[in-house]
Amino acid sequence: MHRDLKPENILLEPDLDYEKMKIIDFGTAIPFDRKGKKLNEMLGTPYYIAPEVLDGRYNEKCDLWSIGVITYMLLSGKAPFYGETDEKIYKMVKAGDVKFAHSSWSTVSKEAQGFIMSLLNLDYH
Repeated sequence: MHRDLKPENILLEPDLDYEKMKIIDFGTAIPFDRKGKKLNEMLGTPYYIAPEVLDGRYNEKCDLWSIGVITYMLLSGKAPFYGETDEKIYKMVKAGDVKFAHSSWSTVSKEAQGFIMSLLNLDYH
């Protein structure tokens, strides 16, 4: 489990071959626990942190939430959850209210939006 996935931790080779992407910064990573043990250490970057991490009871699926946020940002150029302070961002994350109202979403397929919604799911169990 990486526990701090964000665009800054994803590198591309100079030839932009997407099959050669690299994930970096494993400082917060831990081995996957097949027994399903819940973790409680709150860490991560506010825009990308999963609500279950904020609640102090999470598992490997916290990384899926981060992938959903990254995908949202790649397709729209905007963060799905934002605020002037970390606390405001956390409040939006916990609410999980994802909107596709900005004009940038008019050219994004419903399938892509559905993919994002499947990742930004408050019911992570």
